[in-house]
Amino acid sequence: MGPETPPLLEVGRVVKPHGLRGEVSVKLVTDRRERLAAGTVLHTERGAVEVVSSRPHQAGFIVVFAGVIDRQGAEALRGLTLLAPALDDPDTLWVHELIGAEVVDVDGGTHGRVVAVEANPASDLLVLDGGALVPLVFVVGRSPARVVIDPPEGLFD
Repeated sequence: MGPETPPLLEVGRVVKPHGLRGEVSVKLVTDRRERLAAGTVLHTERGAVEVVSSRPHQAGFIVVFAGVIDRQGAEALRGLTLLAPALDDPDTLWVHELIGAEVVDVDGGTHGRVVAVEANPASDLLVLDGGALVPLVFVVGRSPARVVIDPPEGLFD
């Protein structure tokens, strides 16, 4: 048996063609702009695509993919979800690593499992299976299946 294939995560979506030369408008769902660096290979339901170039444009990016040279080729990409393997960054909390993790406080009390991560302007929130919301700012540690929090008094009342 070979090494396990890493899971592919959604990193963006092709919104629509842009112009007549094969460019497309892409909306990233990550803040990691290197996902659109020249030479990057992204995966789609129709196979892999390679980024030739990208540049910021309005709320997204204009991207040229290898082999896409006209509007017709760009139109064929409309709506495709762009996927990539997870980045190896041990200092970053990744949503896919948080889902299913047990949440415990620094005193060892358990508070449930993470079922979702909800975007919030002040601090993203861990949504626990019991309905509690825990701001990410209270996360002080983690391991593969556990998130350690240091919550303020009354957070779970």
